[in-house]
Amino acid sequence: MSDPLRMHIHDAETAVLRERIFEYTRDRMQMDPPPLDKGMPFTELRALMPDTITEKGIGGDTAMTLFGDILAPASMSTDNPSMVAFIPVAPTEASILFDLVVSASCLFGGSWLEGAGAIYAENEVLTFLAKEAGLPESAGGVFVSGGTNGNLSALVAARFDAERRRTEAGLPRPARWRVVTSEEAHSSVVQAGRVMDVDVISVPVAADGRMTGSDIENAVGDDWDGIFAIVATGGTTNFGIVDNITSVVATARTHNVWVHVDGAYGIAGMFASSTKKYFDGIEGVDSFIVDPHKWLYAPYDSCALIYRNPAIARAAHTQHASYLDVLTDTDEWNPSDFAVHLSRRARGLPLWFSLATHGVAAYREAIESNNIVAREIAQVIRDSDHLELVRDPMLSVVVFRRKGWSSEQYNAWSDALWQEGTAACFPSKFKGESVLRFAIVNPRTTVDILINLVESLKD
Repeated sequence: MSDPLRMHIHDAETAVLRERIFEYTRDRMQMDPPPLDKGMPFTELRALMPDTITEKGIGGDTAMTLFGDILAPASMSTDNPSMVAFIPVAPTEASILFDLVVSASCLFGGSWLEGAGAIYAENEVLTFLAKEAGLPESAGGVFVSGGTNGNLSALVAARFDAERRRTEAGLPRPARWRVVTSEEAHSSVVQAGRVMDVDVISVPVAADGRMTGSDIENAVGDDWDGIFAIVATGGTTNFGIVDNITSVVATARTHNVWVHVDGAYGIAGMFASSTKKYFDGIEGVDSFIVDPHKWLYAPYDSCALIYRNPAIARAAHTQHASYLDVLTDTDEWNPSDFAVHLSRRARGLPLWFSLATHGVAAYREAIESNNIVAREIAQVIRDSDHLELVRDPMLSVVVFRRKGWSSEQYNAWSDALWQEGTAACFPSKFKGESVLRFAIVNPRTTVDILINLVESLKD
C-alpha cells in the first residue's frame, strides 16, 4: 500500500525540504538580535497570501517560502531584546534545539507506559522546583500548557479536596463554592471561577499591591463557608508584585483552606539572591505554578504545576474508561492524572535539557541580571524630570508614567516604535490610567536599550 503523505520515503525532494527547514532554523537562531517584526491587519495579510490548503497541496518548498517571506514577518518575535511588552520569552539555544528533538521523537507525555523516559526527566525538573520552594520530597506535579490551565487544574484539585472533607465530616455542600484572590491577580483566576461555576472574592490591597492575610480577613469577614482556596500571586503580570505569602498561608491554615500561588511569571525570582526573600512562606503552600516560557528561558508553551500532596490531584483528575485501565490501574506516574488534560506533549523536556546543559547557577545569574537591569532603569526613571515610577519594582517589571501625557500620546509613541521596528512597549492600565511598563525577562535586554526608550519619551 502506498503512503500518500510519503512520511517515510527519503527521496530527493524530501531531503531538500528537510535541509531547507534546518537552514531556516539555523539562520533564525543565529540572528542577533532577531527582527522585532509585527502583525498586520487581516485584509493586508489575506491580500498577500494565496490559498494554501488545497486538494493537491502547494508543496513544501512553496509553503516554506510563504512562511519565511510573509507569515513569520507578520508575527512578533517575542525573543527580541527590545520586546518589553506583556511578558516576553527568551529561550536558551539549548532549549530551542531540544524542542526540535522532542517534536522529532514523537513522544507521548501522558502516561508512564508510553513516555517513561521523558516523564522521568520532566519529574527531575518538578522535583528540583519543589525542593527550591521548600516543599516536602513527596511533592510533585506535571507540566501543562500555561498558567491558565495550571491555575484551573490546581483549583479543581482544591475543590475536590474540600468536597471530600465536607462529605467525610457529614456536612452538606455550601450554597456556593468560593475562591479568594487579590484584586490584582491574573485574569485566569476569574476565568477558572467562571469555568468551575464558583464565585471569586476580589480582595482590595494597599498601595504597594501586596495581598496580606489581614486583607483577606477584612474582605471575607466571618463568612468562610464555601471558601475552598486562596490564590496568592507570586509576581503579578502588570507590576511583578509578590503577595505576602507567609501571612496568606497563616490565614489559610486558620480557616483550613487550600492555598495556591500563581507564580506563572514571578516565582522564578526565588532563584535570585536579591528577590528570594519575597517568596518566604512558599514552603507552606498546597500548590503553585511557574511558566518556564516566561522567566526560565524555555520556548512556548510550558507551565510547571506542583502539588504538596499529589495524591489529592490524582484523585481529582484521573480519567476512568475501559481503554484507560491499562494506564490508570498502576502505581506509575501518569502526567494525565494531575491536571485537566489527557493527551499531552512532553513540554517540560526543553527546560530539563537546558537546566542539565547549563546548570542552575547560570539560571540564577541570568535571573539576577534581569533584576539588576530593572533596578537600574527604575533609578533612571526616578532621576528623570519627565517620568515617575508608579511603584518601586519588586522583581523585573517596571511600571511608570510619562508626566502630562494622555492615552492618545502613549499610543502614538508606542505605535511609532513598533512600526519602526525599534521596540515593543505598549501602554498598560492601572486604576484606569494609562501607564508604561518594561517587562524584563531577556538577559539581552540591557539598560542601554531601556534608556534609549526613556529618552525618546522626552519629545
